[in-house]
Amino acid sequence: MGDVMEEIVKYIVDKLVANKDAVKVSSAENGDEIVITVVVADADMGKVIGRNGKIAQSIRAIIKTASNGTGKRYFVKFEKAN
Repeated sequence: MGDVMEEIVKYIVDKLVANKDAVKVSSAENGDEIVITVVVADADMGKVIGRNGKIAQSIRAIIKTASNGTGKRYFVKFEKAN
């Protein structure tokens, strides 16, 4: 199920950013918690986070809703590419 959630996040983020090649989505599982890490180019970070974090909150809400009934808790984390 983690792969599906990664694909959902990658699809959304790809539509938001200018530099699609810099987007990297990965996940790490720890028991019933899964952290999805999204790495984007520095110039695209504002597009992914949005004004007052609205877009990031929306992405997290989509993943939370999609994961209902899976028995897992998903967290989405955003980072700048080095």
